[in-house]
Amino acid sequence: MRGTMVPTSGQGAVTGTGATPLLRWAPLAGVALALLLSYAFGLHEYLSIDALRRYQANLADFVDDRPLLAVGLYVVVYIVAVALSFPGASILTAAGGLMFGAVLGTLLALVAATIGATLIFLIARTSFGDFLAQRAGLRGEKLRAGFQESAFNYLLFLRLVPLFPFWLVNLAAALFGMRLSPYVAATAIGILPGTFVLSYFGQGLATALDGDGPHLSAGLFIALALLGAMALVPVLVRWRRRRNVRPALPV
Repeated sequence: MRGTMVPTSGQGAVTGTGATPLLRWAPLAGVALALLLSYAFGLHEYLSIDALRRYQANLADFVDDRPLLAVGLYVVVYIVAVALSFPGASILTAAGGLMFGAVLGTLLALVAATIGATLIFLIARTSFGDFLAQRAGLRGEKLRAGFQESAFNYLLFLRLVPLFPFWLVNLAAALFGMRLSPYVAATAIGILPGTFVLSYFGQGLATALDGDGPHLSAGLFIALALLGAMALVPVLVRWRRRRNVRPALPV
């Protein structure tokens, strides 16, 4: 009995043939196709600080003329970008602060990022979770151990301290069996500080670009200092971990 292996339903769906595995992989194929089309049409070129600078006046006019439409489009674009794992979410967050101010920009970006991350989490879990979980390498095994020990706390830490890319954490949480409700809660709580800092930076950028020419404000200086501090956190964590790993003494 101990040598008998009974495949789970997830394993059977991945390794089987017919319509079921095709349907399971369809959402992933759709995400990949949409991502390729986004790059093909050059949409990634709009996710840059330079683009925010060039279109700042147009965005401000759009928000003034059609505020509800601006909010709706911003949230939809942000959700799609995160669900597609499209790089540039930080620029979108800054754009929210530039368009709507730090407080409302933070709220909109927080909601949109959480929804987008939840969508890719669900797609990963239903499409190819078993397939990739069985092929996780050394880094994957470290992530698996963290999620199995305390999924909520581990995800909260990864959101607060971005040691890994946002999209990779989304996939890892799905691959290693995290439940949906703690995933959503840890994501929303964990990304809140960084979201506010980026939105505050966007608000400061809008102030700096107002008037006849660009000028630096105290708010922008504060935002830049906070961004620098955020960027140093993962570096300090990795440095601390390397110091804690002591080489074995020769025998």
